[in-house]
Amino acid sequence: MSASALRWPKVAMAAVFRPSLVRRLLVAQMLLLTLLWSIGFAYLLFQGARPLLQSHRIYETINAIADELVDDPARRHRVLTRAHEAIVDEFDELNDPKPSFIVEQRGQVAYRSPQAPAVVPSGPLDEEYPLRIDGVGYVAKTVMAPSGTRTTFLAQNHGMNVFITIFSKSFYLLPLFISLPFLLLPAWLSIRLAMRPWTGVAREMTARGPQDLSPLAYRGGHRELAVMVDAINGWMRRVRDSSERERSFVADAAHELRTPLAAMLVNVEALKADARDERERQLMAGVMSSGHRATRMVNQLLRLMRSEAHGADPVERVELDRLLQDRLAVLSPLASARSVELELSAEPGLCVAAQMTSLESLVDNLVENAVKYGPVGGTVRVMLKRAGGEAVLYVTDQGPGIPPALRGRVFDRFFRDPAQREPGSGLGLAIVKAVLDQLGGRIEMRDRHDGTVGTVGTVGTDGTSSGLEVAVTLPLADASGARASLAPLEPQT
Repeated sequence: MSASALRWPKVAMAAVFRPSLVRRLLVAQMLLLTLLWSIGFAYLLFQGARPLLQSHRIYETINAIADELVDDPARRHRVLTRAHEAIVDEFDELNDPKPSFIVEQRGQVAYRSPQAPAVVPSGPLDEEYPLRIDGVGYVAKTVMAPSGTRTTFLAQNHGMNVFITIFSKSFYLLPLFISLPFLLLPAWLSIRLAMRPWTGVAREMTARGPQDLSPLAYRGGHRELAVMVDAINGWMRRVRDSSERERSFVADAAHELRTPLAAMLVNVEALKADARDERERQLMAGVMSSGHRATRMVNQLLRLMRSEAHGADPVERVELDRLLQDRLAVLSPLASARSVELELSAEPGLCVAAQMTSLESLVDNLVENAVKYGPVGGTVRVMLKRAGGEAVLYVTDQGPGIPPALRGRVFDRFFRDPAQREPGSGLGLAIVKAVLDQLGGRIEMRDRHDGTVGTVGTVGTDGTSSGLEVAVTLPLADASGARASLAPLEPQT
């Protein structure tokens, strides 16, 4: 049996037993319907044969028949028997045993219907009264005609027996079994329609980016949903205020640290020049190395705060090939210090609508990481090409790469590969991710095995990787500077 065939039952079971508000409301509606149905039947049980006892016309009709046929007992018996059968047919579904009646005429019993007790009841006229005959409870009513003819109707006051009769004849369960399946779909549709405002709020939340903390645009008057939306808006407002305070604090602290760090490095450089022996020069070199690391971290924090700040710099139309040429020229001293060769292959005419400083931070961090974590004397290749309506930037190094298990975490602030020995702040890729979130871009990392750029490599004969390739995808801008969806073109190699 295939894995998909085995997975379907698990998916179906999860869908059935997973908590659902729609299913909860649907079950509540069906339970309410059952309760109302039960209350209705309880009322019928309470009433029993009382509608028959309260029908005065039936008494008058039976008394009139008895008076009319007083001189023909045989015919009177046949007619009253037919009358009893008609009454039984009318009340057959709700009464078992069937109601019975006794007709008294001229002081004697003129007619006794089947199942009627042998005892002639006596009680107040025109009123229902209980009586007990041979241990069986009855409700009776006697009506007397002007001629003196008396008709007494009796119905057993059997309480639970009526319920058992109804239950055994499916008068209770059968209508429920028939009606509930037909009511499920209308009930489900009504619940779904009633929950459309809720679904709209959920859809708005799903469509938002991770940085969008603006209030929800819900304008409905539904009281329960408004309470939830107000709570969510209040929570997002608190998160936004807290994030703003955090960014302001980090930015202010970084700005304040830059000046004393720069002054310290100048003074240490002067002291190093005046050092009298090798030990003092080594100590000063260590201090300068730590100062440069601190300065780099401060600059990275400033870049991160700038990349997360909306509207800090104007959005402009940036030509990516020129930007890459400028940034590689700026980073060439860093590459020369490690004897790393920078190679650039950029397709011209690809433009992105973005903040210039954000794109500079993105390129600088990717190339700096490739230079720093690659081998001394290695090569860092940078390629830019079009893929449909997007620009794809490839940065490939010859370093040890990043383990696949850690590639989802390297974008977290201050996270670094535990096996990495090169100094760093753990902020570079966090800055790249923040810029891409603003631009609507995406990033992908994969091992390079064949030494080429922009194609999927294969494992070499020794099974080792020849570096890490980072692919950054950015939406292209149209002539006006806005992001555009261009017709797909064949990627250039």
